[in-house]
Amino acid sequence: MGPTERRQREREEVRARILDAARDLFVAEGFDAVTMRRIADRIEYSPTAIYFHFKDKESLLQELCTSDFQKLAAQFLKIARIDDPVERVRRAGIAYCDFAVEHPNHYRLMFMTPHPPIDPEDNAIERGNPEQDAYAFLCSAIREAIETGRFRPEHDDVELVSQTVWAGVHGVIALNIAKHTDPWVDWRPLKKRIKSMIDVLIDGLSKPKRSR
Repeated sequence: MGPTERRQREREEVRARILDAARDLFVAEGFDAVTMRRIADRIEYSPTAIYFHFKDKESLLQELCTSDFQKLAAQFLKIARIDDPVERVRRAGIAYCDFAVEHPNHYRLMFMTPHPPIDPEDNAIERGNPEQDAYAFLCSAIREAIETGRFRPEHDDVELVSQTVWAGVHGVIALNIAKHTDPWVDWRPLKKRIKSMIDVLIDGLSKPKRSR
């Protein structure tokens, strides 16, 4: 490896450390409370070094969100070739929960930490593209399920159904993150709770199966 490649790798490593530290701090202390100096202190760098990579806290948040949402979309692409749209919705719910379990701090920042909205016009993710936008992927599968008559006729609003499914699986994950150690509740295994929620959502949306 030559000196140019070595310097590039070192820059990328520093950048990754900054992003990881910022994510942890935004989740633990809140976006508004965290300063660039606080992030620099966490990784034992000078604030000048941070500003070399990111012009401000908002641009740092922008890159974090873009990177993390791309990781989530990549999980969905693994199931994009499933022909049955209802099964695609089911598997998307499972993939979403798997992502949250594997990357809890990513999930907290993405969906459970208040922060300024990310302008779609400034985002590297193409809004509405199912290959990049996880919400668009879900909407696409649900639209196909509606158009092919798989769901009850009263469930014909793609956005409403998508947001309801999202809210259901998010609820399971958010409750687990916030309360899974609470001894007051006799918690059932997380995988069973995830499956139960997805089954309830799909069964409630789907037309009843014809009896033979």
